[in-house]
Amino acid sequence: MDGVTAIANILRMEGVEFIGCVPYQPLLEAAAIAGIRPIVFRQEGTGIHMVDGYSRVTNGKKMGVFMMQNGPGAENGFGGVAQAFSESVPILLLPAGMAREKRGVHPNFYPTRSYETITKWSEEMNIVERIPDLMRRAFTKLRTGRPGPVLLEIPADVATAELPEELFNYEPPRVVLQQADPADVSRTAKVLLAADRPLIQAGQGVLYAEATPELIEIAEFLQAPVMTTLSGKSGFPETHPLSLGSGGPSTTAQANKYLKESDLVFGVGCSFTKTNFAQAIPQGKTMVHLTNDEDAIGREFKTEYAMLGDAKLVLRQLLDELKIQAGSARSKNQVLQDDIKLVKEAWLAQWMPKLTSEDVPMNPYRVVWDLMHTVDLDNTIITHESGSAREYLSPFWEARAPRSFIGWGKSTQLGYSLGLAMGAKLAEPDKLCINVMGDLAFSTVGLDVETAVRCNIPTMTIVINNAFMSIYDDSRFPVAIEKYNIKSLSGEFSEVAQAMGAYTEKITAPADIIPAIKRGIAETEAGNAVVLEFITKDEGEYSKF
Repeated sequence: MDGVTAIANILRMEGVEFIGCVPYQPLLEAAAIAGIRPIVFRQEGTGIHMVDGYSRVTNGKKMGVFMMQNGPGAENGFGGVAQAFSESVPILLLPAGMAREKRGVHPNFYPTRSYETITKWSEEMNIVERIPDLMRRAFTKLRTGRPGPVLLEIPADVATAELPEELFNYEPPRVVLQQADPADVSRTAKVLLAADRPLIQAGQGVLYAEATPELIEIAEFLQAPVMTTLSGKSGFPETHPLSLGSGGPSTTAQANKYLKESDLVFGVGCSFTKTNFAQAIPQGKTMVHLTNDEDAIGREFKTEYAMLGDAKLVLRQLLDELKIQAGSARSKNQVLQDDIKLVKEAWLAQWMPKLTSEDVPMNPYRVVWDLMHTVDLDNTIITHESGSAREYLSPFWEARAPRSFIGWGKSTQLGYSLGLAMGAKLAEPDKLCINVMGDLAFSTVGLDVETAVRCNIPTMTIVINNAFMSIYDDSRFPVAIEKYNIKSLSGEFSEVAQAMGAYTEKITAPADIIPAIKRGIAETEAGNAVVLEFITKDEGEYSKF
């Protein structure tokens, strides 16, 4: 067999069912022969976003794979890979490369070297005989430790070289998970039990480890309120009386209150990175950290108590140790739970004029509110977009089950949400998969709605069209606005989507929001991609404190 046939056969052995691409590279035909479905995109970025969403929703149990053409294809994929790297998403990238004799010859692009800064591991398949070993290493790295993109470049001459059958000895590697040092667990249990006002901050490591049951048990044992990071949203059910909601750029009043008042912050499966897309943790807290990434410990906070390992395994260790040290769980703290409820109710009451607004043009908060109260939350996966759409959605959407909400924000590329929703739909075909995006984001990636139509991926895209860049405060560039009107946009996006074969509607009145959403849901159930364009006002007020 030749090199690309060996690669395709290994992908099948790893359970890969489809591969994203923009033609051409030799692996495409080999993959098709092996029974792997190629999904052809309009641009590399959205295709990489799609395999990213697939890996997220499956928690890396099934791996998203994307192949790139030599040269411009690999060059054009950079943004999508950078986004996945910033979000710590495991995806396998297989760019074609120049023949080895052309390596380093200007102006040939060398993916292995160029992608080193935005991948967990970047390597070249330098000889055909090493393909099984390199693929084994790639899948080991994808499934071990902190997730991230892995790249293997396929030089043109290696792709066509013959691999002797006796050297094709591939076996899928086992998943290796790590428990924490028992001494670290014991110290952590002691400080958690001694804290007066502990707070748990859950990141996406809880989701990848499928540790939500253990997290709930820990929170109830300690009677500690739980907030999630934006990427960790849905890792703890927001219907739980100890839930504070999520903390992105916008957050809830209860998360803001209890984060400030806590004396200890226990980060589970998060990085504790200081960023504009997470709530700032005030100084003076006792910091406790559970992570599978040794590089994250002490990165930006003095961390006196740390445990290194898989979130699910270590939380189970911690529960056992808490029971040994405390004897039994703390009594239900009804005062705490009642206060969380009261703070939440007061916060929502402040926002109700926007969430239930009858204004025309419509308020985007009304669109999000009606959407949440129309869909079946237990059977829906939703993701936001960069910018205002994130702020409208993330604080108010009630995430009930793991991976029902895909939050992101370590990098904020416009258009990311469309591919994420497509990947989610491939991972969970029986669920309603929605992305909420603004008009500028749709402008960047909207042509890949045609990919959803052509490839029978029936997602629902909600376009918040206010013909304006609301996320940017006017004070940033007053002269540019006054002289050149730089924040204004235009476009008839439902008509564009209709021309690509999607079911579309344009909604202009609040009374029509829910009926349009119901019709859109019915269309997705019939197998059609849907784009609903909502004409809204410019809304620049966000739930920030």
